[in-house]
Amino acid sequence: MPIEGGTATAAAGGLTYGMIGGGPGAFIGGVHRHAIAMDGVATLAAGCFSSRMAKTVESGTALGVPRDRLYPDYRAMILGEAKRADPIDFLVIATPNHLHYAIASLALEHGIHVVCEKPLATSLADARALAALAKRKRRLFAVTYTYAGYPIVRHMREMVAHGELGDIRFVAAEYPQEWLATPLEKTGQKQAAWRGDPQRAGLSNCVGDIGSHVEHLVAHVTGLEIRRLLARLDRFVEGRTLDDNASILVDYRGGASGIYWASQIAVGNDNGLRVRIYGSKASIEWAQENPNYCQVAYVGGPVVRLSRGRDALHPPAQRMSRIPAGHPEGYFEAFANIYSSFAAAVRKKSNGETLTPADLDFPSAEEGVRGVRFIDRCVESSRKGATWIRW
Repeated sequence: MPIEGGTATAAAGGLTYGMIGGGPGAFIGGVHRHAIAMDGVATLAAGCFSSRMAKTVESGTALGVPRDRLYPDYRAMILGEAKRADPIDFLVIATPNHLHYAIASLALEHGIHVVCEKPLATSLADARALAALAKRKRRLFAVTYTYAGYPIVRHMREMVAHGELGDIRFVAAEYPQEWLATPLEKTGQKQAAWRGDPQRAGLSNCVGDIGSHVEHLVAHVTGLEIRRLLARLDRFVEGRTLDDNASILVDYRGGASGIYWASQIAVGNDNGLRVRIYGSKASIEWAQENPNYCQVAYVGGPVVRLSRGRDALHPPAQRMSRIPAGHPEGYFEAFANIYSSFAAAVRKKSNGETLTPADLDFPSAEEGVRGVRFIDRCVESSRKGATWIRW
């Protein structure tokens, strides 16, 4: 059986999952499957990988999914699984943004735990409705803000929480890419086409796709709450409907301030997510493309480079570290860390055990709501001429 689907390690995890989306031409679906399989936390048991049944059968067959659990659409899949004596334990949603709400809400209504790609929904009202529904149905809901799964990121969060940086004064975060520096969507490239379409992507392309990662990373590490923001969203490529570059000023509750930059037209940049946090005692800096290290500088003291695998990390971060120093851990491992926590919570809940805050240490539906609110506020600010908008 193929490793990607997780079938080779089914006995170890004991859970099953289904996937909607993530078929031919998709990037993120395969990432989810590899990440789940990495720790053997669940088996891929059902799927609707495409809007075309022939493509779903092609993908499902290659992944070892039984033919009777391949479905023509998301509704048939959720209703079909809900009727089974052995339904899936959780559903992974790896579709374009406009489908997230309809799929997730139907799954929750039928008692299925959900893992959803970000952004959670294309409107703030829908995002809030999903979070409320998950709470009412007592179902677990994770949003895959991948970068929260890196050990060094978790260590940085613990450093801030333990006061090692002092009072946070300023945050500078950026996420530059170059992949949309040309009108790629006009070539038929699948990923570019739907992200540039307001009917499928929602209010924003750049802020929704990568700016939301900036917002989540900063909030995850610092715990800062936004008080107001000012955003300018640009469309630099001719004929493009949605933004491809964004400059955002942020004021936080408590007096700190920040600046975010997200861009998909930054020639020379691959996936340059980076955060710098400046406190009264120390500063810290981390870059996603070199994720096993961070730099810490102390007032009146040394500048230190911390190494995952070599240096002692705070326990919540140390538990996420998998291999010795000098053997790079990256994107797949970060994804797998999120899934490991989520699956453990699903198993514990299925066994009737009480979940603790530590069990729920994965990006939640509430964090997904905050991300959609961030997108909404940025779009509003830009439409009003780059004015300050209260959170």
